[in-house]
Amino acid sequence: MISEPELDGNWAGASPAELAGPPARPGGREARGRAPWLWALGGALLASAVWAGVLVVQERDAAAGPPLAYRHSEQLCGEVPLKAVGAAMGGLGVGMPSHGEGPALDWSHCFSIGGKEGSPLTYDAQVMVELHKKTDPEAEFGAGPDLNEHLRTPSVVPEQVPGLGERAVFSGQEAGPRLQVLDGGAVFTIRIMWWSGQDGKEPDVDETALKAAMVEDMRALMDRLRRK
Repeated sequence: MISEPELDGNWAGASPAELAGPPARPGGREARGRAPWLWALGGALLASAVWAGVLVVQERDAAAGPPLAYRHSEQLCGEVPLKAVGAAMGGLGVGMPSHGEGPALDWSHCFSIGGKEGSPLTYDAQVMVELHKKTDPEAEFGAGPDLNEHLRTPSVVPEQVPGLGERAVFSGQEAGPRLQVLDGGAVFTIRIMWWSGQDGKEPDVDETALKAAMVEDMRALMDRLRRK
């Protein structure tokens, strides 16, 4: 009777894969599998490289600043004649432009004086466009106090304007409304102020019509400066 082979204790507890052993390489040499820690190290290095690439892109985007939807103009008076405001208030004279450019902010400004012929009404119109190239102005838009420069009339309660840019608000003073719009990394401002005549009488100004004219001219300005 043929007896059963003697059982080695290690053989009895081994798995089929361990019993099979490593595959033989050509030439009779046994192949050795890669150590598990090499695969783990390779995965960690790959993840680190991907994360470093993400950080570089984020830093580059932060340095580039928010995307600007509008262009800078050195001659803002030529870009925005304020036709609607002039029709409501009695015409405007030749504007005086100014501008500045910097690494974080480009700005342009136009100042004009107007009035009705044969009327003591005198007013000025100021237009400002600020292009923020480093930080998004949304966080600070409308947060600061009204600059009541002449302290001649009280400031008014801010009034939101729907359907104009990302955000828009009327503020300013009595006899001096200011319309500000935030859109595409830019802040647009149109401010109108008027004075009474030498006789001391209050000028007859339809503020509702004037505000509608300011909104119309603001839309025209934004369309004019929007990047195509």
